[in-house]
Amino acid sequence: MIATLALLVIVAACAALLFLKGTLAQGLVMIFNLLVAGFIAFGFFELLTPYLIKYSPGVAPWAPMICFLALLLVAFALLQAAAMQLSAKHKVDFGPLPEQIGRPVAGAILGYFVTGHLLVAAAMAPLPTDYPYPRFDERNPNPARPAKPLLNPDGAVTGLFATVSKGSFGALKDPRSFAVLHAGYVDQLYLNRQKIAGEVPLMTSTPALEVPRKDGVWYAPESLRDTEGKPLATQPGASLMLVRVGIKTGALKEAAKFSLSQIRLICGPKTGVPNPLLGAGQAVYPIGFIGSNSRLERKSLAEIIAIDPAKVQGDAVMMDLAFHVPTNAVPVLLEFKRNNVVQVSAPAASENAPQPIPFGSAPAAPPEPEAPAPQAAQPAPAPDDQRQGRGLSDFSRSIVGDQEN
Repeated sequence: MIATLALLVIVAACAALLFLKGTLAQGLVMIFNLLVAGFIAFGFFELLTPYLIKYSPGVAPWAPMICFLALLLVAFALLQAAAMQLSAKHKVDFGPLPEQIGRPVAGAILGYFVTGHLLVAAAMAPLPTDYPYPRFDERNPNPARPAKPLLNPDGAVTGLFATVSKGSFGALKDPRSFAVLHAGYVDQLYLNRQKIAGEVPLMTSTPALEVPRKDGVWYAPESLRDTEGKPLATQPGASLMLVRVGIKTGALKEAAKFSLSQIRLICGPKTGVPNPLLGAGQAVYPIGFIGSNSRLERKSLAEIIAIDPAKVQGDAVMMDLAFHVPTNAVPVLLEFKRNNVVQVSAPAASENAPQPIPFGSAPAAPPEPEAPAPQAAQPAPAPDDQRQGRGLSDFSRSIVGDQEN
């Protein structure tokens, strides 16, 4: 496996380099600087991406990876330069034995985190899902059972930043947590690339989603049946919920072809969190959607769904998606492809729950559009958007804070 081989080579190289040419103090400083540089890269690569795409549209699929690596390298270089200036006059020596043991250990830890960041960057690239390693089965991906490389370095670095970002690394106004906006980030990257070989776009150039402001989420009725007319079984500890979403006709150039693995529902705790975008979230993926005769059509996450733009009427193609939502959680956000996210409504009361509609049908009353979805693939935001303040990522410019209650 490429990822495991890369981990072993990088760890061995860093351990040997520090043992032969460095000191324990230098190794500890390099680990600290790499982690801080990683926080900067994770926190701001989505803010930088639109500017790169604006001036180099041809690199759009590669832009997130390029910006992530550029921020990581520049931040690490600047921190290292500052550390070298501070330590130039004073050498720290822990003694022969600590140095001999500590240097290779520090080098191995450094190599581990270097590998983690490189694997995350590779997962951002528009590569087949076998690279840098096959995280999911191509034919039937299961988000609950991802494959992981040796020691899980990519999961470690994303998990570490998710922990740091729980409100402490967000915007000064209306902070948002990476652990909510990008819950299960490594899984998200791989599942979004699931059908890239089938020419399924990874992102959209314009906002693609709209959802109802009210009563757009509800518990599936007991009368709902699958295509064979059988009652629907729910997973233990979960409730079957329906979420209504519209795919805008103006975005069908990139959104007309997608897989359900590119759609994620982010859920947060039911109680105890004053701001649903703080803390940690949990990503769940659809099991299907309402089809003909208002029955649930179960679909594999790997199945490609295609919309014929010539047959679309109205401003959006409507879908009622089905999700198994943990009973102790409530839906907060709906995400589509790499760069679309909208806040969903609170679950509707049973008496207000809408009737399910078949995929592609028009609802009785069209939903009011949400605030513009954040677009990592769009040009730089207009001046009005820029005044929203600095944030964790491009998500922080447009969701929740720009919407009415």
